[in-house]
Amino acid sequence: MPETPRRPAGNLPPLSLHIPEPRYRPGDTPDFSDVPVPAVDATPRPGEATKPDAMRDLCYGLVRVLDFDGQAKGPWDPKLAPERLRTMLRYMMTVRAFDDRMFRAQRQGKTSFYMKSTGEEATSVASTMAIDRADMVFPSYRQQGILIARDYPLVQMMNQIYSNRGDHLLGRQLPIMYSAPDYGFFSVSGNLATQYPQAVGWAMASASKGDSRIATTWCGEGSSAEGDFHSALTFATVYNAPVIFNVVNNQWAISSFSGFAGGERTTFAARAVGYGIAGLRVDGNDPLAVYAATQWAADRARTNNGPTLIEHFTYRAEGHSTSDDPNAYRAAQEASAWPFGDPIMRLRQHLERLGEWDGERHEALKQGLDDLIKTSQKQSEKLGILGHGMHQPFETMFEDVFEHMPWHLQEQCEQMLAEQRAKFGPDWKPE
Repeated sequence: MPETPRRPAGNLPPLSLHIPEPRYRPGDTPDFSDVPVPAVDATPRPGEATKPDAMRDLCYGLVRVLDFDGQAKGPWDPKLAPERLRTMLRYMMTVRAFDDRMFRAQRQGKTSFYMKSTGEEATSVASTMAIDRADMVFPSYRQQGILIARDYPLVQMMNQIYSNRGDHLLGRQLPIMYSAPDYGFFSVSGNLATQYPQAVGWAMASASKGDSRIATTWCGEGSSAEGDFHSALTFATVYNAPVIFNVVNNQWAISSFSGFAGGERTTFAARAVGYGIAGLRVDGNDPLAVYAATQWAADRARTNNGPTLIEHFTYRAEGHSTSDDPNAYRAAQEASAWPFGDPIMRLRQHLERLGEWDGERHEALKQGLDDLIKTSQKQSEKLGILGHGMHQPFETMFEDVFEHMPWHLQEQCEQMLAEQRAKFGPDWKPE
């Protein structure tokens, strides 16, 4: 006979379910004064070959380089040349100007959707500048800075956003889900964290062929709760894959805060500890810290010392997307109260402190970028905008799935073309 389950003793307290709740809601006054801000030189820089179990503390600290007075110091200072710093600043300012212009385009009905990365520009631009252009990147949907830092044509990006005649993806992807294999940029997917195991697989292939290229991938902190995230880390640690995992902890998913992904319990970098891989927690609003951490992880991967998980501690300054209203779920002043400031302003301050930048040059660059993006937008819009007619040949919806189109798709295509001629007249032609 099966044993009857024992009932709990009557003197035990009832169990309770914990529901994560953000600290601040609309109408509250946010106060981040209790967020630890360690000194710039508080986090040591271990050698790239250091064993993961000897550097666990780095998963709980914060790699910093730029102090709030604009001075770069400490063991993680990458000591970049002024010209390199100005290039980084220009890329980040380009991302912000591009975001602002495309946000307005969406509000004008020229496209259906857009996602800004305001306040997070360093997590994509500085990371990308710290790796080789031959390395493969597997982005999430808020890393437009990767393409910009690799000098991908702005018009091409806009063509994809508008799904117009110049869109090389033929309108088959949601706006901002770019694909640029010639630039080492894997196709963006709306399915969360799928890029993680893909990056590991690519890195394993590179290692098995004796190549020298590494892979790097990004996701948000919310996506780190997905199964693909954990599968990827398992394969990476088992096979010592040359891959960098970037977790952009911007505090919020579309309407739920980081606690729903485990952020209340520990840092996201601490997930590296359980997998036996190197982990770093970085000030994501410090471009030099992001650069230094990525460079360290890239050198580690390239010398067969394994994968690294980097948590970029930052803040999503605006809505999750154009379909989101953050005022419905978070305090309005959170972005301005965030203690780590703005990455663009911090890098500008550093350059000015070095005597390599000033207000006049900054405003000239800002105006020049605005003009460049405005000109690119006009060029792209000549090829059409989303919703204004059919921009791709009608029959292309049946193509590119198989190398040779099978008979049943040919039959469906012919049927659809016949229906269009019946509807619009015998002279109708697919265009």
